[in-house]
Amino acid sequence: QVQLVESGGGLVQPGGSLRLSCAGFTSIGTMAWYRQAPEKQRELVARITFGGITTYADSVKGRFTISRNNAKNTGYLQMNALKPEDSAVYYCNIWNTNIWGQGTQVTVSS
Repeated sequence: QVQLVESGGGLVQPGGSLRLSCAGFTSIGTMAWYRQAPEKQRELVARITFGGITTYADSVKGRFTISRNNAKNTGYLQMNALKPEDSAVYYCNIWNTNIWGQGTQVTVSS
């Protein structure tokens, strides 16, 4: 049973940076990061194939970078120039499966 564990969330000021990690990603499939803000639907933030091809939501292009270390079974989401509207619980997921981590809270506020 694959288990994903996110970490790295926290409180940061606007313009700041955070790096999220997703441990336990043993799949050779595409890894995805989603986020869900209160009273909003979960939305796709970014995804990366096993070979490193990436896709980003328009709202995070140029600010977020998704990556993975297949040898360490870990994925990452580097988030720069954070905005208050980036505040949400962030989840990692194996694309096209129902395998999710527990989520990590990101709050961007002054």
